[in-house]
Amino acid sequence: MQQHWLTRPETIKKLWWLFIIVLAATVAAEFFIEHEAHFGIDGTFGFNAWYGFAACAAMILTAKLIGLVLKRPDTYYEERDD
Repeated sequence: MQQHWLTRPETIKKLWWLFIIVLAATVAAEFFIEHEAHFGIDGTFGFNAWYGFAACAAMILTAKLIGLVLKRPDTYYEERDD
């Protein structure tokens, strides 16, 4: 059985490079696009990139913490012999 195209190692490597190139292009575009800062900090160079990264990292950490609270044992759905 063939692997799905998204699970092949060569495809994953190509996608990583594509995402890195897109991120670099969006950060480099800030040299050519003038934007107005509304809150002061959003006027810093690369704000959208590092803010997006920080928000994603915060969501992952929050999900891990919620997972610790809601986690059930592996045998949770097995029938009990009481």
